[in-house]
Amino acid sequence: MSSLMACIAGMALDAVFGDPVWLYHPVRIIGKWISMLEKWLREFCKNEERKERIAGGILWFGVVMVSIGIPWGLLYLAGKVSFWLRFALETFWCYQLLAGKCLKDESRKVYVQLVNHNLEGARHAVSMIVGRDTGNLSEAGVTKAAVETVAENTSDGVIAPLIFMLIGGAPLGFFYKAVNTMDSMVGYKNEKYLHFGRFAAKMDDVWNYIPSRISALLMIASAWIFRMDYKRAWAVWKRDRRKHASPNSAQTEAVCAGALQVQLAGDAYYFGKLYPKETIGDDVRPIEPKDILRAGNLMDGAALLTLLVFGLLKYCMILM
Repeated sequence: MSSLMACIAGMALDAVFGDPVWLYHPVRIIGKWISMLEKWLREFCKNEERKERIAGGILWFGVVMVSIGIPWGLLYLAGKVSFWLRFALETFWCYQLLAGKCLKDESRKVYVQLVNHNLEGARHAVSMIVGRDTGNLSEAGVTKAAVETVAENTSDGVIAPLIFMLIGGAPLGFFYKAVNTMDSMVGYKNEKYLHFGRFAAKMDDVWNYIPSRISALLMIASAWIFRMDYKRAWAVWKRDRRKHASPNSAQTEAVCAGALQVQLAGDAYYFGKLYPKETIGDDVRPIEPKDILRAGNLMDGAALLTLLVFGLLKYCMILM
């Protein structure tokens, strides 16, 4: 019961205060551990393909074990001292592991610049939350990039960690964040990480497979709540959810495109190179800055539905 209460309290804190940037974030500690392990394991690899794959697997298990073990151990010790100490610690961690308000605030900065007709400012603001080149984006391109990142991060920044925490408390939330962070740090298909990061990339696909689809369905329900085009959201999700190199990334993006009646994705530049990509959604109407706020509303609705559905399931399991 304490973990469920901590999740609810942590979500409330995130909604009100956002990410406590004045504190050293635990995900940064996970990132440091990943970098340290990678450095040690690279010495073992000697640039041999087979050894790199083995080392990548060792990295994954090493990071996951530490990321779960330390929070579990600290919560156990805190519980020996006081129920309220354990509750406060777990609440704070649940608060830190969610990124809903931070994502909304950063995307809103893009919106503010766009409505003030400051395209250069909007390009800079969106460059803080996307990986693509933004220097030559049009107003529509900037808007689309912001909407896409809110839609995609609805799953891995909010819904997925919330699901894991509602199932297994903060330690399982740290597990998810470790999986996600490893993919973002070593899960690239370039020369350096093609073999070393393969296991991390595959595990990220595996552990996001179900949460990304749950997120999409809850976003469709959220579209109905906010009186958006939930029927088109459902249709576009069924049609376009596989239009991405990742099996998970287009799930929520497709729902968002359908709900907003706009077209997302398409070709994009990364580090000066054009990467052709399929479009997602239908070009029913031109995208507009206010769609950034609408995407944020979809995310909020889906997050509340996640808390309601999985919170009730958790409560029923406790009573059984």
